[in-house]
Amino acid sequence: MPSPAAAVLRTESRLFTREPGSLFWILVFPSVLLTILGLVPSFRVVSDDLGGRRVIDLYVPVAVLLAMIVAGLQAMPPVLTGYRERGILRRMSTTPVRPAALLTAQLVLHGAAALLSALLALAVGRIAYGVELPRQPVGYLLALVLTTAGALALGATVCAVSRTQKIATAIGSVVFFPAMFTAGVWLPVQAMPDMLQRIVGFTPFGAASEALDRAAAGGWPGWTAIGVTALWTALLTGVAVRWFRWE
Repeated sequence: MPSPAAAVLRTESRLFTREPGSLFWILVFPSVLLTILGLVPSFRVVSDDLGGRRVIDLYVPVAVLLAMIVAGLQAMPPVLTGYRERGILRRMSTTPVRPAALLTAQLVLHGAAALLSALLALAVGRIAYGVELPRQPVGYLLALVLTTAGALALGATVCAVSRTQKIATAIGSVVFFPAMFTAGVWLPVQAMPDMLQRIVGFTPFGAASEALDRAAAGGWPGWTAIGVTALWTALLTGVAVRWFRWE
């Protein structure tokens, strides 16, 4: 007989797959954006200013980060706050199935979707535009998992400080655009001026971009970038745990 937590995960998985909007924006949109950018001829030309790389090479980690940002800030917070607003979490607290099981299920599902989207972006970059796969796969995987945890912790923080679903959506949208900028959506972090790179490197997704880029190039992600990402993940997790309410 499956455990209550497993039953919740199975049920939430069914509900998650019935949300075509979330699935599209997390799983499909980053790779679609990468495909469109790759159609720009100048983005496929090697540039000395980028260390002998092409712009499209820099946008693969951007597509990876975009999936995590969408999952953490746009997809997950409205679901969790909606459950809380409708009293579902409160009612679950009176049953053998604890509300924490539902929270865990949402984290697992959105994290898995973000990681699957990352693999899809890597495949599209490789197949469509010849972007090399990460030369340091262990370091890349470490940065990937840590960044996913940070993005979900950020989303959980949005849930924690939002009383209603509308407020969660509004706060998520406000945080979404700066997160995209620091991830390099409009301008890859590696192409930013040096001073701006250093500033962005202290943000969660700026540090993650640097870690992923170094691992993709064959080096270790860098302890500074990994440390910044880990610190943000720990801080956001602490805030989410401290302020999250089931009712």
